[in-house]
Amino acid sequence: MVESLIDVEVVYAAIDRQRLLAFTVAQGTSVRAALLASGIGNEFPELDLTSCPVGIFGKQVADPQNRVLQAGERIEIYRPLLADPKEIRRQRAAKAAEAKRQSQV
Repeated sequence: MVESLIDVEVVYAAIDRQRLLAFTVAQGTSVRAALLASGIGNEFPELDLTSCPVGIFGKQVADPQNRVLQAGERIEIYRPLLADPKEIRRQRAAKAAEAKRQSQV
């Protein structure tokens, strides 16, 4: 029996460079298995492909070990945040309020 193949993509953006790989996997391949087969770990050895958070088209995949890929899907590998976005907004708002208060004096 001939195994059906599907086209998928894997994308990762490091701080200094980014990479998009298009490749073919067998139908029924899980997200995690496709990541390991993609070879992206060779280009970014700092990645732990067995446990890194991933998503498909911007939606995080809760169980990449069991989530089966569909043709044309793009797996996105996520990096940890360097700063909490809420805290950055709070600091910016506080700085703007202080600047406004200073200009009224």
